[in-house]
Formats: sequence, C-alpha cells, structure tokens
Amino acid sequence: MDAVVWILQILLALAFLLAGVMKSTQPRQKLATNMGWVEDFSDNTVRTIGVLELLAGIGLLLPAVTGVATVLVPLAAVGLALLMLLAALTHRRRGEPQMIGINAVLLLVAVVVAWARFGPYPL
Repeated sequence: MDAVVWILQILLALAFLLAGVMKSTQPRQKLATNMGWVEDFSDNTVRTIGVLELLAGIGLLLPAVTGVATVLVPLAAVGLALLMLLAALTHRRRGEPQMIGINAVLLLVAVVVAWARFGPYPL
C-alpha cells in the first residue's frame, strides 16, 4: 500500500507543479482561453493560487525525498484538498459541472495522501 501512496503522491505533485507553474507565470488573459474561471479573479489572486499549487507540489515531494520535515507532506495534501474544495465551489457557482468532477478526483487523491501520511503509512 505504501507504493500506491507514493504513486498517488507523485502524480498529485506533478499535476500541481505543472498547474502552479502555468498559473504563476502566464498572464491571466492567456489563461482565460482554457480556464474561464480566471475571469472572476484578479491577476494577483490567480498568481497566488499558482504559487500555492507550486509550493504544495514541492511540499508533497521534497520532504519525502530528503526525509527532512516530513510532516509537510500530509500538510501539503490537506492544503491541496482545501484548494480543490474551493475550486469546486467556484465551478459550481459558475455552472461548470464537468470541472467539479476533476476537482473531486484531485480532492480525493489529496485526502488519501493526507490520511495515509498522517496515519498508517507515515514517512
């Protein structure tokens, strides 16, 4: 089971590292072509979301690989779960049910990683 948690953790980290880099480096107008939700937020808010995703992606991997401050791994997963909950609420408000499914899957994976790393499969 620990191997499954590692796989989920790595996939989650990669997804949010890529998303975080994109949101923190691309102008909001360019992101709006594929991410309609950015129209509802300021440039700084979108960039902040990207930086938070980037930091959480790093937090899922770096402490686990180095063995330093490993408590950051489940904390990063909890942070991502909260971020996905807020994202789902935003998509619900905007009437984008297909995006809520993606948020739900990412939220579920984050919750599993947090549960496993806080509980039966700590680092």
